[in-house]
Amino acid sequence: MTQRFTLLCYVLTFSLLSACSSGRYQQKHDSTPTRLPSQAELKDAIARAEPYSRGGNKDYKVFGKPYEVLPSAQGFEQTGTASWYGKKFHGHLTSNGEIYDMYAMSAAHKNLPLPTYLKVTNTANNKSVIVRVNDRGPFHQSRIIDLSYSAAYKLDMLKTGTAHVKITAITGFDKKTAKASSSIIMPASPTVKVLLPTKVKTDIPAQVPALKDSSMGITTPFIQVFATSKKDLAISTANKLQNQYKQKTSYPEHQGLYRIQIGPIDDLATLNALLLALKENGYPNAYPRSTPQ
Repeated sequence: MTQRFTLLCYVLTFSLLSACSSGRYQQKHDSTPTRLPSQAELKDAIARAEPYSRGGNKDYKVFGKPYEVLPSAQGFEQTGTASWYGKKFHGHLTSNGEIYDMYAMSAAHKNLPLPTYLKVTNTANNKSVIVRVNDRGPFHQSRIIDLSYSAAYKLDMLKTGTAHVKITAITGFDKKTAKASSSIIMPASPTVKVLLPTKVKTDIPAQVPALKDSSMGITTPFIQVFATSKKDLAISTANKLQNQYKQKTSYPEHQGLYRIQIGPIDDLATLNALLLALKENGYPNAYPRSTPQ
């Protein structure tokens, strides 16, 4: 009887430890997606002026080690090892409260304010990509940045898993259009330069960045409000926004994520006004995109 009781205790203890180690992720280890990124998913993130998010911009600790969030990305340059993260984290919250999409051009960094736009260059092949930093990590001390699956694919680093990269913050934006100027990419340095001691801003700007227009029409005619893995939430939010703003709203699903999107919108002024309204009414991370998925 005693032996059976002892065996039962071992089984229960092992089960509890296994449950704790699995955490909030369904997979114990990260894995590669079942398909490659599409051409639309391989387009660089569109760098533009954005307010810092309300979440993820305070100093924090991981495994007992403190990390300081920089007050600004101005002048930030760094070289080191990049890694990437994929299927295990897909559909889960990022550090600033968004949903991680492994097919989006995004990244994680330990210290940069969220969001920050970066140019990342693989120094082995000179391939580069523009990503939007919206997450924290990697906490492997020999690595400086974690890239999304699409970003890693574009840099041709999936075979090796890591790559030596140069990262440069994009912080020079035109005041009228809020788009990145061509002169903002500075020469890389092997060290991280100290940033200007400006306070992290969490308020929503009075003016939303204007979107690019051309003779062929608006280049970003859709607005993505947010993404969620919950279909019921996607449906209810899409219906609410359509009734509120009188614009076509959809929630296309891809790889388990429902992206609530408004559009297409043919008028630039209408699109900018709607983007401003969304940011001021509970959707601060809404952003324009060129494709509906």
